[in-house]
Amino acid sequence: MAVTLAEVAARAGVSPATVSRVLNGGYPVAGVTRTRVERAVEELGYVANGPARALAAATSDLVGILVHDIADAYFGILTGSLQHALDPTGGGGARRLAVVCNTQGAPASETACLTLLEGQRAGGVVLTGGADEDPEHTAALTARVARMAGAGTPVVLCGRPPLPVPPALPVATVMFDDRGGAFRLAEHLLTLGHRRIAYVAGPPGLSTTRERLAGHREALRRHDPALPAACAELTVHAGFARAAGYDATRELLRRGKPFTAVAAADDTAAVGVAAALREAGLRIPEDVSVTGFDDLPFSQDTAPALTTVRVPLREAGVLAAQLVTGRRALPPGGITTLPTELLVRGSTAPPPAPGRTS
Repeated sequence: MAVTLAEVAARAGVSPATVSRVLNGGYPVAGVTRTRVERAVEELGYVANGPARALAAATSDLVGILVHDIADAYFGILTGSLQHALDPTGGGGARRLAVVCNTQGAPASETACLTLLEGQRAGGVVLTGGADEDPEHTAALTARVARMAGAGTPVVLCGRPPLPVPPALPVATVMFDDRGGAFRLAEHLLTLGHRRIAYVAGPPGLSTTRERLAGHREALRRHDPALPAACAELTVHAGFARAAGYDATRELLRRGKPFTAVAAADDTAAVGVAAALREAGLRIPEDVSVTGFDDLPFSQDTAPALTTVRVPLREAGVLAAQLVTGRRALPPGGITTLPTELLVRGSTAPPPAPGRTS
């Protein structure tokens, strides 16, 4: 016979309402009391009636996490950290079931997943990765997020810009300083003496691509107002994948315009960049310097190790989990910007002496 809420309350020596508050989360309950209730739940093997609670509270224990590609290390690290932070054994918080929705970055898939999560009365939603900046999709996404948040579902935008929703709604934004990181990375190459800097950008129309490219160009402009135009012909848009970086670099080489460095918009593309350069008989960094972005685990193990920008993915996952469960209050304005960090490794060096070509 199923254990009831009243039996858990009796075992813990509290009221059924207190048990309900502990199980639902988002309510202030003293730590000692919370521990007693959680111990009683474990000892009795109590399983909450999810559908009944969902109908009563208009939410469930489900937290939907939307990612572009779970096979991508960027999203794997972020999602793993977020899901671990939702684990009640890790921080004594309310129980949450994380459901990962793989959208492949497609706007239609993103809205379809939100529709399903809304139908399930999800107790929270976290949207990760760069935002597609098509105005029609932005408007549709804003309306959907506002409707879910207005019904009491906390929403966290992680790694993307905020949406124009009413400030009173439970919508939080966790941003990365992509622009500042790209600025410092380009500044590093300029300080080494590079002027012909190729750039393998991310897909057009994506917020992450826009921010990183803007930071890169701003560093060029501050160094020499003529540099952005001079390097424009060395910019190629590609995807965040090894094959994309490889193909983009082959295209740069085919154009025949000299360059002494290649800045890739992410580490995975940078691996493809390096492969194409080596295939062309060029050494890294003696002939061409290469940089990435994100500081994914393999970036330290490339040969040479990759100069890159560290994006605090694990920290962002923990923060997103705290925000979506109400364990941390929304910051003023609902926006938190996490800093990025330049990591200089062996893949960058001063450009070759005049006379050598790339």
